[in-house]
Amino acid sequence: MPKLKRSDLEARGNTDFVESLDRGLRVFELFGANRRPMTLSDLANAADLPRATARRILFTLERAGYVACDGKLFTLTPRVLALAASYLSSNQVVAVLQPVLDRLSSDAQEISSLAILDGSDVIFIARASPARVFSAGIDLGYRLPAFCTSVGRAMLGQFSNDDLAKALDGMALTALTPFTVTDKDLLLATIMTDREKGYSLVDREAEPGFRSISVPVRRYDGTIVAAINMGAHVDRISTGEMIDRFLPLLHQGADSVRSLLL
Repeated sequence: MPKLKRSDLEARGNTDFVESLDRGLRVFELFGANRRPMTLSDLANAADLPRATARRILFTLERAGYVACDGKLFTLTPRVLALAASYLSSNQVVAVLQPVLDRLSSDAQEISSLAILDGSDVIFIARASPARVFSAGIDLGYRLPAFCTSVGRAMLGQFSNDDLAKALDGMALTALTPFTVTDKDLLLATIMTDREKGYSLVDREAEPGFRSISVPVRRYDGTIVAAINMGAHVDRISTGEMIDRFLPLLHQGADSVRSLLL
């Protein structure tokens, strides 16, 4: 089934819109934005909902087994992992790219990740690592702003110059580290240059002490559907070494799956 465009969704107005479901999803997503249990008041305030509405939503989620309460604090239950598992098992990009990530990580002995573009953010949906511990925060489902990540810039390169400028206009260009580039004109020029080079390298802009290099993943018709990257701590790998060692592996990996992605 083809995905509806935003204009199509907006044109349908309120006739097909389920407000109660929208509110429930809003509350559900708040658990992912907070790393601690929350009270009813916390959730109602964060979701901008009346306490009575938030209470009904939480009771529904609790009965469905997705939320637990100790009498005061609400937390997610492990059952929510089934939702993520359903997505990952049914996603063709993950199924095709996971073996590639495993091979890349093994060959380079570094972290390798797969991300997709979701609005102004990137979401990491697969990863592979050698024996060493993962970089802090880079986990499945982890979100980062697209403008300051190598995977994000690699995917933003799919837009025309005008559309890219409009996309940057709509983003909150907030610095995550002292090295984050937030100047729109410089970002526009950088992403356009990365598009021509066929890769993006970001140095300590998204995470302190961490740099990564990414290439876009294209399906059979050339459309960019994701990006794969390799990253390392700045004390161990220079930017030049990333280009020399990692870039050929990434290009080879992305090229190997192009005919498999429909």
